[in-house]
Amino acid sequence: MKVTFPHMGYMYVCLKALLRYLDIDVVVPPMSSKRTMTLGTQHSPEFACLPLKINMGNFIEAYEQGADTILMAGGVGPCRFGYYAQVQREILQDLGYNMNMIILEPPQKHISELIVKIREVTGERSWLDIIRAIRFAWFKARAVDEIERLVHRIRPREIEPGRADEILKKAIGWIDVAEDKKQLDDAVKKARCSLIRIPVDNTRVPVRIGIVGEIYVMLEPFANQEIEKRLGELGVEVERSIYLSEWINDHLFMGLLRMKGSKAARELAPPYINHFVGGHGQETIGSAVMFAREKYDGVIQVQPFTCMPEIVAESILPVVSRDYGLPTFYLILDEHSGDAGVITRLEAFVDLLQRKKEAAADGAGRKGVEQCADI
Repeated sequence: MKVTFPHMGYMYVCLKALLRYLDIDVVVPPMSSKRTMTLGTQHSPEFACLPLKINMGNFIEAYEQGADTILMAGGVGPCRFGYYAQVQREILQDLGYNMNMIILEPPQKHISELIVKIREVTGERSWLDIIRAIRFAWFKARAVDEIERLVHRIRPREIEPGRADEILKKAIGWIDVAEDKKQLDDAVKKARCSLIRIPVDNTRVPVRIGIVGEIYVMLEPFANQEIEKRLGELGVEVERSIYLSEWINDHLFMGLLRMKGSKAARELAPPYINHFVGGHGQETIGSAVMFAREKYDGVIQVQPFTCMPEIVAESILPVVSRDYGLPTFYLILDEHSGDAGVITRLEAFVDLLQRKKEAAADGAGRKGVEQCADI
């Protein structure tokens, strides 16, 4: 048995760690590319979501490398993500690809539901080994998130553009090859020290933008046109509404671990949206409110074309924007999205925010002068 899975950002780092810890053969698909997109689009329904198409391309490329078993997450509620695995399994069978699909549904009552599914892959390995493997994979997810957050702060301030991304790429490699907790801690320390040594200009006051929206498009750089990197190059400090470890905690661990995650965002969503609408639609609204309260300069919502939960959120965001004076930008992506159009629109939005920030600073300066003149 050779197990594969779809790409979603750096999720492959923790999934590979989980499976290899249990001595299971792993086939990591090639990083998502134009070929991946072409293969997936060619064999998927036209109006399927972008994530489904890219995932299909991942599976086909993994099959070409010898994979015969797929680990795929499931879902509940109105979002079509809950049907991805079933649709993909039928397509693969029609193509003549004999691949076993193991679906990790969100546990509804007990974490043991997830572990039972994992046992389909692990066979007779002990429960203790399985728990240790999950724990080690979790540590890797947290490590990746820590380094990404640090890169988000450094990008808009680095004197030599591109240095943070160079180290990020190396750091992911160091985290990936770590075989135990000590090696992982050493990798994180090495990455942190390398990033801190990057020369930065701390006098810069970057525009701060929060990114909200559909989880896959937020986490997968190929799907979102590397939006975080592009914004950093434009002098923007980015913060994401959810990170990989938070999604794992919410989706698979039933939120058992005390983390920021989606719960805080859902609590801030009312009165704009009072109930679950599928996917991360409710969290999108709550996260926008959170960013507004934290005085971010703007919010960007990223979503795949035809994503129902995010369409619902998109219709409500203008009200949040009005109430909090928070500029919002909507980036809808599919297989036809091009670099040039995305970059141009991002540049225009960032320019708007920079002008607004400068005008506010000038106004505060003039007010201070007037107050001093009255003394």
